[in-house]
Amino acid sequence: MIWRPLSLMLALVTLAVVWLGPLPAMADQLFVGHMLMHVMVVAVAAPLMAIGLAGGRLDLSSRMPFLFSPILASVIELFVVWAWHMPALHHAARTSTDAQMLEQGSYLFVGLLVWLAAFGGVRHRRALAGIAGLLLTSMHMTLLGVLLAMSSRPLFEHTGSALSGLSPLEDQQLGGVIMLVFGGTSYLIGGLCLLGGLLQDKRDVVSLS
Repeated sequence: MIWRPLSLMLALVTLAVVWLGPLPAMADQLFVGHMLMHVMVVAVAAPLMAIGLAGGRLDLSSRMPFLFSPILASVIELFVVWAWHMPALHHAARTSTDAQMLEQGSYLFVGLLVWLAAFGGVRHRRALAGIAGLLLTSMHMTLLGVLLAMSSRPLFEHTGSALSGLSPLEDQQLGGVIMLVFGGTSYLIGGLCLLGGLLQDKRDVVSLS
């Protein structure tokens, strides 16, 4: 089907824009830049890549069902995402190219893990688990976004905030809003799409019977 290679191509284009464009330099200076890179990888590139791989030869979810358990995948992503937002690890990713590459690579890995667990080749056998995994991920992304947006003090030091006209706290709060709106919403929409497909399948079964 043409939409699979198209989806993969769009995923690769997204990653190229994120990693080879101005965002890495922006992320060195502004928390907003870091958050834009984060949500573009896990909420745009990863689902597009999962859609392109689902059901194909490179879809590992059918061959490694334990690793691609939707709930387990969501928990793994929770630990990875929250760990990289600890001030010490975030500072390392901001000041070291190697650490930033490790951070971004881990974001893509766990994002792809979650989305393939939900939309991969075995999704019909565990649609409810896929919905639960995506909604759980949406919840912890939303919670982290709320904590960043509602914080009364800056947790991260970004030297470019003053040049942008934002205070460090405003920079952090805006980054939290980006995660809240785009990160959490992407997984919520994915869960609702799975739920819609499940309900449609049940209607088709009822109509045939």
